Amino acid sequence: MNPSTNSPLSFSLSNSDLAALQRLDTPTVCNALEIVAPERRGSGYTVFPFHCPRPELSSIVGYARTATIRAMQPSGRTASDDTATRIAYYHYVGERSGDVPTIMVIEDLDVIPGYGAWWGEVNTTLHQALGSVGVVTNGSIRDLDDSAPGFHLLAGAVGPSHAWVHVVDFAKPVTVHGMAVEDGDLIHADQHGAVVIPHDVAADIPAAASTIAANERRLLDAAERPDFNAALLAQLLGGGEGH
Repeated sequence: MNPSTNSPLSFSLSNSDLAALQRLDTPTVCNALEIVAPERRGSGYTVFPFHCPRPELSSIVGYARTATIRAMQPSGRTASDDTATRIAYYHYVGERSGDVPTIMVIEDLDVIPGYGAWWGEVNTTLHQALGSVGVVTNGSIRDLDDSAPGFHLLAGAVGPSHAWVHVVDFAKPVTVHGMAVEDGDLIHADQHGAVVIPHDVAADIPAAASTIAANERRLLDAAERPDFNAALLAQLLGGGEGH
């Protein structure tokens, strides 16, 4: 369970680049990827709904920290091995972070994902203190009122117990709600879900989003005109198919 060498610092954007991405919502980022990375139109994002108890929070952007968990049965390790694994995991979460934001992407491997919650008051607070701004998981969350303020939670379920929840592995590829993620991937997430942004096009996303917004504005403004009809819409769309 050694951390990957794919350090997020190897790909880190400037603070202004990250801030520009954070000002966008995740659907807009997905739209922009269709322009700057058209091969990604049908992949790289979550495809199942989440529980999002804090939809009022703004988008989050950060570099992935990955792990797998289980909760339906005890780990089978000794108590000392469990403690050692957990400590190694927390070292991994906090390493190389500094001012670089990270997002936890946690795959629950149980046949009933979310049987026990890894995320509650304690773990949200610890992870936030170690540099994480939120979590994307197919597992469960709890302690909704007591979780760390401002920590974004996207989870497959909400439940009352942690059962025998434990870390299985970390710094390895995971898949959460159809989104495949590797350690160090750049993640954008909000109440709609999450998407992986390829490092080589990340800085191009805001400009593409502005172009899309301008095109959409033409359609939205036209729809408010008293003479709006299908013929005008066809003219705006260039007489062809569009959306």
